[in-house]
Amino acid sequence: MLQATVNDKDTFSIKQEDGKFLISDVAVEWDAAWQSNGLISILYNGKSYTAIIESTDRKTKEVILRVNGQQYKISIQEPIDLLLKNMGMDLRSMQKAEPVKAPMPGMVLKVLVTAGQQINKGDALIILEAMKMENILKATAQATVKSIKVGERTAVEKGAVLIELE
Repeated sequence: MLQATVNDKDTFSIKQEDGKFLISDVAVEWDAAWQSNGLISILYNGKSYTAIIESTDRKTKEVILRVNGQQYKISIQEPIDLLLKNMGMDLRSMQKAEPVKAPMPGMVLKVLVTAGQQINKGDALIILEAMKMENILKATAQATVKSIKVGERTAVEKGAVLIELE
């Protein structure tokens, strides 16, 4: 059994029994086919839908799916994830926040956060100039800024730790 959470609010159980799919214990009929143009044609309980996968994150088991123009964020939990969560060992909450490193050599133009600040996934952290282009480095997960290792107008090499997170 899988558990899927859509847009961080609606949660469904998904399982297959006797060759039939059950969503929250309700039998559904569905089929999907990949099209040559990258779209997915879905037939769900007699209705046709067109979908495209916009992004996948295997580490967090999240998929951004656009169905008939509407975007959905789907978080998947497998049986092992559910078991660990029930045992108080949720892997997502236990994952250590990785430090923010310079993806290329450049000049730190602006530091947008302060030590102790709570950040969310997608928050802008640092503006790094490289090859006359400004690059905004963003948070990849929710965390707290532990320390800032560089100042503004500082040259950095590729791989240099810019911000430590916890």
